[in-house]
Amino acid sequence: MQITVRDLSVLLNGEVVGNPDAILSTVAKIEEGKPEALSFLANPKYESYIYTTGSTAVLVNKTFEPSQQLTTTLIKVDDAYSAFTFLLEQFAAAATHKSGIESGSFISEKSTIGTNAYVASTAYIADGASIGNNTKIYPQVFIGDNAKVGNNCILFAGVKIYNDCVIGDNCIIHAGTVIGSDGFGFAPQADKSYKKIPQTGNVIVENDVEFGANCSIDRATMGSTIIRKGVKLDNLVQIAHNVEIGEHTVIASQTGVAGSTKIGKYCIIAGQVGIVGHINIADGTVIGGQSGINSTIKVENQKWFGTPAFDYGDSLKSTVIYRKLPDMMKRLQELEKKMAKLGIKN
Repeated sequence: MQITVRDLSVLLNGEVVGNPDAILSTVAKIEEGKPEALSFLANPKYESYIYTTGSTAVLVNKTFEPSQQLTTTLIKVDDAYSAFTFLLEQFAAAATHKSGIESGSFISEKSTIGTNAYVASTAYIADGASIGNNTKIYPQVFIGDNAKVGNNCILFAGVKIYNDCVIGDNCIIHAGTVIGSDGFGFAPQADKSYKKIPQTGNVIVENDVEFGANCSIDRATMGSTIIRKGVKLDNLVQIAHNVEIGEHTVIASQTGVAGSTKIGKYCIIAGQVGIVGHINIADGTVIGGQSGINSTIKVENQKWFGTPAFDYGDSLKSTVIYRKLPDMMKRLQELEKKMAKLGIKN
């Protein structure tokens, strides 16, 4: 697809500084620019690249003023990052524009498939399952009995949706993610063996949620594991049974949330965080990478770090002190020697 700088600026409500007739046909990082490519500059750290980029045009904020001569055309917009994100969404939509039922897929006669849906070869849709309008089902996806997938969803290769689970509208689930596998429930027996506790609940995923690759969201023992609207999970995130994650919370890779924990709205949880079960995390909580959360967080909009985690500012101060411990120990030993020479007992 080709578009002129002028037409693109109209689409984005922008202002052109340079050649409005230049042709754009692709996108590229500003440091890897090439002819007919559009790049963007939002972070000042990358400003040096705008003077050397090979891209035909660059999206910038309206407040940007160059400090050197430019060879590229500028499209000035209110928010360059948001505008570029919008354009990438259009490219992605074009790349995934598929419809129809491919041969080699299995679709139960007792299931329901919406209009303009796409079901790839080797996908399996079981009895009572429901697939919404414009939803894309890629190869080797499994949709279990009575599971429901909403409108405008994308389920990439190898996604598994177990029976009775519910996926809302506009959700994206990347390859290998499993939704509705059994929670980790085992009852210890007198002989020290473990007896499996049946997991009879389901998983409910609300609208506008995205899961990365190879995530695991366990079904509830009873009731539902609930992922609220707008939640974003990175690759390799584990959500245990009966967990509830509040709307628009984001969780980075390799984080694990144990059973029955309730995470609030608008939280940011970095990578490799461990959260114990049966606690509550307040709205707006920010948790640094590799932290361990072992008790309820009641105060909203606070940052935490460490294992066990505590206030982020205090954790930074403690880190500074910790690094100074060897020097402090050396100075203490020297002081003790001086005291001993003076006959002062510690």
